[in-house]
Amino acid sequence: MKKLLVALFLITQVPITTQDYKFGKVSKEELEEKFHPLDSTAEAAYLYKYRRTYFEYVQGDGGFKVITNVHIRIKVYTKEGFSKATQYAGYYKPDSGKDEMVTSIKGYTFNIEKGRIKKEKLTKKGIFDEKRSKYRSVKKMTMPAIKEGCIIELKYKLVSPYRSIDDLQFQYDIPVKKLDYKIEIPEYYVFSKKTKGYYFINPIESSKNALITLRSKNREGYLVVGALVNTTYESEQVNYITKTSKFDADNIPALKDDEPFVTSIDNYRSGMKYELSSVKWPNTPVKYFSNTWEDVSKQIYKSASFGSELEKSNYYKDDLEKILATAKTSSEKIAMIFQFVKNRVKWNGFNGIYTGKGVKKAYKEREGNVADINLMLTSMLRSAGLDAAPVLVSTRANGIPLFPTIDGFNYVISVVKLSTGGAVLLDATELYCAPNVLPRRALNWNGRIIAKDGNSSWVELTSSKLASEENNVSVRILDDMMTSGIYRTKFKNLSALTYRKNKNHLTEEALITAIEETDEIEIEGFRLSNKNAISKPVTRTIKFISEDLIENINGKLYLEPLLFLTQHKNPFKLNKRKFPVDFATPWRDKNTISIKIPEGYKVESIPENLAIGLPNNLGVFKYQIVETSGAINTTCLLQFNSAIITPQYYEILKAFYGELVKKQSEKIVLVKI
Repeated sequence: MKKLLVALFLITQVPITTQDYKFGKVSKEELEEKFHPLDSTAEAAYLYKYRRTYFEYVQGDGGFKVITNVHIRIKVYTKEGFSKATQYAGYYKPDSGKDEMVTSIKGYTFNIEKGRIKKEKLTKKGIFDEKRSKYRSVKKMTMPAIKEGCIIELKYKLVSPYRSIDDLQFQYDIPVKKLDYKIEIPEYYVFSKKTKGYYFINPIESSKNALITLRSKNREGYLVVGALVNTTYESEQVNYITKTSKFDADNIPALKDDEPFVTSIDNYRSGMKYELSSVKWPNTPVKYFSNTWEDVSKQIYKSASFGSELEKSNYYKDDLEKILATAKTSSEKIAMIFQFVKNRVKWNGFNGIYTGKGVKKAYKEREGNVADINLMLTSMLRSAGLDAAPVLVSTRANGIPLFPTIDGFNYVISVVKLSTGGAVLLDATELYCAPNVLPRRALNWNGRIIAKDGNSSWVELTSSKLASEENNVSVRILDDMMTSGIYRTKFKNLSALTYRKNKNHLTEEALITAIEETDEIEIEGFRLSNKNAISKPVTRTIKFISEDLIENINGKLYLEPLLFLTQHKNPFKLNKRKFPVDFATPWRDKNTISIKIPEGYKVESIPENLAIGLPNNLGVFKYQIVETSGAINTTCLLQFNSAIITPQYYEILKAFYGELVKKQSEKIVLVKI
């Protein structure tokens, strides 16, 4: 017992130090740290991530403003971490209306030179404004004197006249040593809160009294020369309660963007979303906002930059008459109007559910944002007598709307309901899109159809059409152990759209060079068909030779049955994955390979056949290899029937791919007769 008391006494005498996060003051220990103590692979880390969001009443300027103070301290460990030297603060800056402001920017970069801490100040030359859309801008802050081992420190203030709270993010692509967030909301505002991701921080809730002082000025008398005017001042105090949520956490692990088949990794990083649901001022009824998806849809439809734009039609009247002179059936009308809009107006790369220029100006200038183009498309389809409607979408990068929210949508497409049943989804922002084949960015769960009366309903965005790539390769082995062959590929549906979008602008020489480098073959002939015929598959035919497909070891020939189409690596590395595998669409790859056995040789061994599947018919892998008529024929099919593989099946999927890679890597062995 005596020894225990002595030990306790000694412990109490050890000085307890706490980390100092005072802005502009870092320690030598922080600067001398060579790697993150809990994640040695980290290229950088947040030593401190501070945010305070609160409401401040400003009399005569619209009432409450929302203020967000940000303070970050980042340690850069490697050259790969230099990207953290540029920080971004997004803010709302419409072409007309009230702006948000990013102010009070201060920053330093700290380094150790000759054993002493040296800091360099962020100057105005390192601060830029970039316009990202009609409504959004970003303050870009680039820190000076970046070196391995340096520390970046930055703080700024975001002032908003709008009663909204930007999403909280707890988890990033680099670790966070200390996170300190505080959200303070007056009792008049009620926000819906929804967590996202798999790292939860339980907030500490508290309340405190707050005070608004309202001042008024009164004048008595007449404003005439020589007359006295009495001015009196009055003030009134209003008491209210502020509710505070404090989020405090240490050593938050990074969630890196290095796993395949992810919509946007930000969707799965831990955080919290705030959405204003109601406002209740003293002695007034409660005002509700966006409580249901119907509310959201109707509010968007009523906007002058949405519903009103759909009603405009005179600007395209003459062109539509020309189209309808030849298009008679519904399918002809859909196809011709769709193609006309794609050719007429180029997408400027900006998303949004509201028009940027407005449909008339976009039509005239032949360029617009996604809403300009697809609301125009919807209007033309309606004028042609078709049952068309706009569809609100959240892009894959924007995430899935978890609860009724206007901010949850950032994209719009069009749908035509057919009299025979079914519907056709259309997106005229992509020149190579076909009906019911949406670009990958729009393939995100469900969209919200808004009817003419403002009512709305969900529609599934994922196509039932398989994205398909079919390869047929026929080769023969020459006397000098070279291989010569024909390589044919057919791309269908989303695979065709992806090919056209990524490759159609390239020269034939560039296409050939890329294939030669990837497949290690030398191309002697190349032909591409249906490059612009979007109703047909893209087909590619290649004549090639190669000296890299066969190994000659002690007189035996070794080659992989799928040749250069063999998959050698399992794309899935994590032992466990808490977020889904997202292929965007069901898909199928089919490879058929025929290898002619050279004269004077016979088969010593070939791999065995294999057929394996995933639970619930999620996917299948079939591998069949046979020797017949002097040739070895291999058929390999990999097909996924669902766009999404949920985390519960991840370990099975990883093992499935492990078997696939192992099987494809097995070799054919030929020996001399």
